[in-house]
Amino acid sequence: MAKPDLGYIGVGLMGLPMVRHLVPKGYRITAYDIEAKQRAAAADSGATVAASAKDCVPGTRIVVLNLPTTDAVGDVMFGSGGVAKAMTPGQVLVDFSTITVEKGKAFAARLLEEAGCGWVDAPVSGGPPAAGTGTLTVMAGGRADDIATVRPFLQDVSQRFTVMGEPGAGLAAKMINQLIVGCGHVVMAEALVLAEAAGIDAARIPECLAGGHADGSLLQKLYPRMAAREFAPQGYARQLLKDLEMVTAFAAGLKAPTPMMGEALHLYRLLAHLGHAELDTSAIVKVFDRD
Repeated sequence: MAKPDLGYIGVGLMGLPMVRHLVPKGYRITAYDIEAKQRAAAADSGATVAASAKDCVPGTRIVVLNLPTTDAVGDVMFGSGGVAKAMTPGQVLVDFSTITVEKGKAFAARLLEEAGCGWVDAPVSGGPPAAGTGTLTVMAGGRADDIATVRPFLQDVSQRFTVMGEPGAGLAAKMINQLIVGCGHVVMAEALVLAEAAGIDAARIPECLAGGHADGSLLQKLYPRMAAREFAPQGYARQLLKDLEMVTAFAAGLKAPTPMMGEALHLYRLLAHLGHAELDTSAIVKVFDRD
């Protein structure tokens, strides 16, 4: 079966590896990014580069967003020269961005009203390596017909694709994911510092604890980067901080207690205050380093 043509907006840390994964699978992609170097990299990967976000839309079946903030999504879709103005009934928008649940629902309703097009919120987990190998975890929310349209595409980028409900449900699931991830990052940093203080071989902790109740992807993948003090971004600390701020507001609106996340948020705010927001999320260990 022929793959649907894609308009892909936002080919940065996550979007570019996904484009590189999709082109060899037979997808024809028209891409745009505000950064010229990212547009050039997308072209080198086999995508056609558009002059603007809006120019990615004509002739495509699925329009994809992979943007850093809620405001960026709103501006690209509904600002001056917005993508929504170029979309026509039959097209579906897939938003991989992590944005607020409230705004995600509002954007979906507005696109349906103004353009007659569906919106599937599909935030992801797994980082750039998973984006580049089609092994992301995707949590989705959308109308049944829209989900059916984009399901084959989302299965091509994921190892796990779960529909959580109507528009906004995927974003709600991502809030929970980020709560767990944010707290887990801080626990990994505390464990590393404690192991180093104890004078044992801290780098062997993932090997030592493998298969036990403490094991998991953070221990096996994140902890070793912390132990090596490798902070080249696979996910920016500023992005996780942004997400934790969103989760805090979401939980507060539901009157759900999240004291552990509050501590993680405080530490990531401190990391940013120390000037490390552009480093990898693993750099949270710098808050604990004595030097």
